[in-house]
Amino acid sequence: MGDLLAKLGINPPVLIAQLVNFLILLGLLYLLAYKRIGQKLDERSSRIKESMEQAEQMKEQTARTEERIKVQLNTARQEAQKVLTQACQMGERLKEEARVEARKEAESILSRAQEETKIERDQAMSELRKEVVDIAILAAEKVIKESLDQPGHRRLVQEVIEESGGLKKG
Repeated sequence: MGDLLAKLGINPPVLIAQLVNFLILLGLLYLLAYKRIGQKLDERSSRIKESMEQAEQMKEQTARTEERIKVQLNTARQEAQKVLTQACQMGERLKEEARVEARKEAESILSRAQEETKIERDQAMSELRKEVVDIAILAAEKVIKESLDQPGHRRLVQEVIEESGGLKKG
């Protein structure tokens, strides 16, 4: 076997020395570096796992927050619709109140105008009576050719008008 190894270019004492060196190096690496590297890899794996858990929690929290926002938006829309409906109802009520107020104002103006017209008519009737009395006095003076005093004639004609029912107020 020594010949076969020699033909392959392998020197057995050097091979054993290299094998011993390799085992020593492997032992040193295991003692010095492997534990530290394993620790670092475990720490990194742990940090990655924590980051993944945090990312999942953030994702769940974001989903919950979005759901709350949707609920709040729906609530806000409903409240806005209620406010809009109330504003429309209030506007209609104010319009109706304005119509009623305008109708009352128009009726008041019409009533005042009728009252003023009645007063003016009564004044015109009163003036007309006075003129009729004056004309009747003149006519009576001419008819009887007798001169009565003005207040006496007025009283006499007034009595005649009242008894006959002519030119009544109203």
